[in-house]
Amino acid sequence: MPITMLRWGTDELSLLVSLDTAGPARLLALDALAALPDPEREADACERLVRGALPLVEIQAAGGGRWGTSGKRHVDGALSGGLRCIGHQQDEDAAGVRTLRVRMVHDTTGLEVTAVYRLRTGVPVLRSEALLENAGRAPVTLEYVSSLTLSNLARRLPDGTRWEDGLSLWLAANPWSGEFRWSRATLAERGLYDVGMVAYGQTGSKNRIAVTSTGSWSSSEYLPMGCLEDGGSGRALLWQIEHNGSWHAELGDRFDDVYLALSGPTDREHQWRRRLAPGGAFRTVPAAVAVVADGGLQKAVGALLDHRRTTRRPHRDLERLPVVFNDFMNCLMGDPSTKALLPLVDAAAAAGAEVFCIDAGWFDAEPTRAAGPGGVPGWWDAVGEWQEAAPRFPGGLEEVTGRIREAGMIPGLWLEPEVVGVRGAVAAALPDGAFFRRDGIRLAEWGRHQLDLRHPAARAHLDAVVDRLVNTYRIGYLKLDYNIDIGPGTDGPRGADSPGDGLLGHNRAYLDWLDGVLDRHPGLVLESCAAGGSRTDHAILSRLPIHSVTDQQDFRLIPAIAAAAPTAVAPEQAAVWAYPQAEHTDAQLSMVLVSAMLGRIHLSGRPDRLSSDQMALVCEALAVYKTYRHLLPAARPYWPLGLPGWRDGWLALALGAPDGTALLALWRRAGAPPTVTIPLPEAGRPRVLFEAGEPVRLQWDECGRALRAELPAEDSAVLIALDAPPGDRPRTAMIRR
Repeated sequence: MPITMLRWGTDELSLLVSLDTAGPARLLALDALAALPDPEREADACERLVRGALPLVEIQAAGGGRWGTSGKRHVDGALSGGLRCIGHQQDEDAAGVRTLRVRMVHDTTGLEVTAVYRLRTGVPVLRSEALLENAGRAPVTLEYVSSLTLSNLARRLPDGTRWEDGLSLWLAANPWSGEFRWSRATLAERGLYDVGMVAYGQTGSKNRIAVTSTGSWSSSEYLPMGCLEDGGSGRALLWQIEHNGSWHAELGDRFDDVYLALSGPTDREHQWRRRLAPGGAFRTVPAAVAVVADGGLQKAVGALLDHRRTTRRPHRDLERLPVVFNDFMNCLMGDPSTKALLPLVDAAAAAGAEVFCIDAGWFDAEPTRAAGPGGVPGWWDAVGEWQEAAPRFPGGLEEVTGRIREAGMIPGLWLEPEVVGVRGAVAAALPDGAFFRRDGIRLAEWGRHQLDLRHPAARAHLDAVVDRLVNTYRIGYLKLDYNIDIGPGTDGPRGADSPGDGLLGHNRAYLDWLDGVLDRHPGLVLESCAAGGSRTDHAILSRLPIHSVTDQQDFRLIPAIAAAAPTAVAPEQAAVWAYPQAEHTDAQLSMVLVSAMLGRIHLSGRPDRLSSDQMALVCEALAVYKTYRHLLPAARPYWPLGLPGWRDGWLALALGAPDGTALLALWRRAGAPPTVTIPLPEAGRPRVLFEAGEPVRLQWDECGRALRAELPAEDSAVLIALDAPPGDRPRTAMIRR
């Protein structure tokens, strides 16, 4: 029976799939419907795409390896090449989400493979995962399973353009306290070349560009994202792997074209294997990809943002966006007490905070000692019970939480649920199976053990902790931190898992635990934090409404982080520190405050020590924020000066509202000239919303659609409102002061 072609999807984004009853189904192309070849009228074009196309799901299994090539790449798996297509199914739900399921089978092993694709009308983003079931009589040991494979990615380059030069790859290094460091380079500059061997019967160079994260911090080195961009047309393909643990992405050349393969953990990179017994099943981690015809990475970010917003758990916090005061950053730094907190409660309330979160240290009587390794306090290796420390709170912690409520704020507490200090009582009380282990030995990292939330004792312990804190102290906010990376994984409660599969099991159990907490306490706000932004992934962000993007303590460095954060975190979820100090000048306070004003304001520092004039500036900033924060949940980011470099002198982030108005944050850092010209082709006249220090001077070029701004002081910032352009102005201004 001949191969049949299927075009499936929406006008914005569709798939061209070859269905082969004698071989695997293959994804030939992913594009807007009008840009795909028509199988009836352009059969030859479709046939040409088949040669370079990969199976919908790439699989490598023990005893099979690859066929037709070798090397480190995760394509051409012998098992996936032996699949044959046995059918497909399409459906659509009431929310407009379309689903395509393509079923394949491997006759020798009995493995049944289903590729699952989802699209939402109006959003050019494809979400993909794979389901594997062993319908055979013998076990199959999986070593790699792709979440998404895409081929023929260079097919729309102009004739005569080499893919190694015409395509560029954006990647985002994500170091601790220096998050969201995007960089762009051609495939050749990243080390992938056409070596000319296809003409001699080879598949390609055998090389790849690989980005991998190993361990329980999903984004401690790189964001689980990347973007392939055509520099000539601006066409872009932006992806994210939606997983809170280990993941792998690779780009390679194959038959004079380029492929992309995305997955969760693998055997080669992460010590992951899954022994699939007869009747057993496995589901990959999800991956999503946005495709835009022009506008490059910036436009693709907007499309992926739409996907993030439509696939996350609803929560009222995503609509209210309250200002949070947290006593940690450049404030108490893990040493709270009634005496230290009460003045901060009064100052935070006076400034306009609506939540007051007591951060680390409330649970341990041991006073902060001289910094040990890593600068940690004395309680670091004794956490886990999460009981209030009586010496810190002579009148009880309820005295402080009650004062917070009396001041009109919601009380919150810091919690690091997944870890237990090696000195803590919980470490002795829980069974060994409740912890990560290797070869029967409990793992320890920086004085902590890691709980395995697949074990009922571990989950029961954490459920009891959360329920007690919420019920005893009437807590409405919990900051969930995570400050260790436990490595490749665990052999599991029964000692039978590969390390990588043990970690994957815990990752999924943690997400299930979060869902359970929110099901029991739907009004509770859970903040995501992991050593700042070390776990910035959609698996977490699809469940928790607010996310701490960084631990950066230097107000002069945080603008580059805050300005780039919307590439990975929706503005209404991105919590950025604002930590005013008495020694700051007014101009410096503008930088401190503006850095947080296009996201979620996390106020800290020492507002209790500010002068009356300084406090007035903080109050003004928060009051201005409250006039426009309702726009953030629908706003789209763009970067009129380009994505921020770590040392750039001038930085700019704009958020465009649906009504055509926009907000623009502009930073001038040390060494930058006092003036800058910002192209704003889709904006109207500017006006200052918030500034401090010597007034900012703005000149608007109506014809050239550009703003010339002068900030007299170095290390200063300004927040600007941009009207809708002429002809597109709303009757009522949505951004007001």
